Amino acid sequence: MNSETLSALKPYLSFFHPIMMWVLLGITIYAMYLGVQVRRTRLAEGDIKKEMIKGKFAIRHHQIGSIVLAIMVLGAIGGIVATYISSGKIFINAHLFAGLGMVGAIAISAALVPFMQKHNWVRKVHVAINMVVMGLFGWQALTGVQIVQKILASMNAPAAG
Repeated sequence: MNSETLSALKPYLSFFHPIMMWVLLGITIYAMYLGVQVRRTRLAEGDIKKEMIKGKFAIRHHQIGSIVLAIMVLGAIGGIVATYISSGKIFINAHLFAGLGMVGAIAISAALVPFMQKHNWVRKVHVAINMVVMGLFGWQALTGVQIVQKILASMNAPAAG
């Protein structure tokens, strides 16, 4: 990619990561909803359980969770690369560390899935890790908005000289 192409892409690169992450936050909330439905189905009895099984919540939770994992990893890498292309450096700050922590935590959470059928405590750890991820994600969203506001302010600032 030549420098002309990069210059043309810079304004858009600054916003692709935040937009993608807000979409991912919505998908992650949906994955959490499905996880709650899986638990409700597992604890239900009789006709209610039979009816809930038809929702295939476990399969859907697993599929959406896989998508969340993939997009979160790609989003973190993309955010770092976009920052570097736009500014020529990586900002070492709490937003970066929390994002990397989210990627590590969600990878561990996904790695626990094969063990959840045999060990109930693993399921509890999976849920706890995902609650930490959700908390970090909420914080990331707020700090990300602050970063976007700074980018917008710098784009609207008159050029010196």
